Amino acid sequence: MFFDNKKLFLIGGAGYGLLEVLWRGKTHWSMIITGGLCFIALYKFFKRAKELPLKIKCLIGGGIITGFEFFSGCIFNKLLKFGVWDYSDYRLNFKGQICAFYSCLWTALCIPVSLICKKMRRD
Repeated sequence: MFFDNKKLFLIGGAGYGLLEVLWRGKTHWSMIITGGLCFIALYKFFKRAKELPLKIKCLIGGGIITGFEFFSGCIFNKLLKFGVWDYSDYRLNFKGQICAFYSCLWTALCIPVSLICKKMRRD
């Protein structure tokens, strides 16, 4: 099945929104946008990097998600002052927008996401 960016965005936005509700008990509309954009980027990355070992794909994927999280945090938390999250109390955080703990979770999340993307591509 062909997945265009709109479908990927909807899958990623809905998937991340659901994940966040399960994890935190709530979400914010900005995270659905971020999740959708992340999933498009991850799908395209995993498609190009299908020959890489899973560990490497997940490390890079975790970096991609962390990058989106930082960019989104700078916009939604710092610039627009929505206060969606604040990691200031976490060790190894950067400006309260990203932290090592969640970067590790994003890296682990890339295991099922890479497998889902592979199934979606059917390769």
